[in-house]
Amino acid sequence: MPLSDLPTLGLLALLAFGGSFIFSITGFGSALLTIPLATHLVPLPFALAMYSLLDLTNAWRVGLENPRAAVGAEWKFMLPGIAVGTVIGLTVLVSLPRHAAMVALGVFVLAVALSNLARGVAVGRVHHRWAPVAGAAGGITGALFGAGGPPYAIYLSRRGLTTDQYRATLGVCSVFSISVRVIAFIAAGMLLSLKPWAWALAALPASAAGFWLGSRAFRHLSRDALIRVVGLMLLGSGASLIVRGLA
Repeated sequence: MPLSDLPTLGLLALLAFGGSFIFSITGFGSALLTIPLATHLVPLPFALAMYSLLDLTNAWRVGLENPRAAVGAEWKFMLPGIAVGTVIGLTVLVSLPRHAAMVALGVFVLAVALSNLARGVAVGRVHHRWAPVAGAAGGITGALFGAGGPPYAIYLSRRGLTTDQYRATLGVCSVFSISVRVIAFIAAGMLLSLKPWAWALAALPASAAGFWLGSRAFRHLSRDALIRVVGLMLLGSGASLIVRGLA
């Protein structure tokens, strides 16, 4: 690796630390921090490829922490929707007016975030029929924007799950969603080069440290606190999407 690349790699590793810290607490949202900032340092396809590998390792950590807590009645109905949504997202990736869609998604996520923050634990429950819809929405936004987590988090945070159930179920959805995305990136040629793999490996220690600190913080969260953290993350996610869409 050329010495001139070391400062860039160091900054990308710092972003990996922050993204993994967020991912460890909420189970989503790392890409909405890492990707917009990383694109100031490296091209967008490289950033998406590199951080998809780090996000996949984080998703597996969350998914394997407490798999028995994952609610099968939720994720079994969400995974087919994720697969269909990913296919739809990849199909329309070239022709979709991405900036307008990103702004619209950001406005929606902001509205839900404000609702969560205003109502705390009193957030209204949604019907189980919305599981495939949430899965499809996350698959589409994950393929288009690298941000599949908000639709999953919005749905699961309104299903009356315990903190452990929420985290484990979201982990299962994230593992499946990001795995499909990585396969798509390989098929598209974005991960055929050795460089994103090597840089992801170099940033892995920082990513692991961020995840470890986030896991310790998560253990002290009640369901009330978790809903508020999710609300704050959705607030940041929605704002980030709007800024990216308008930029």
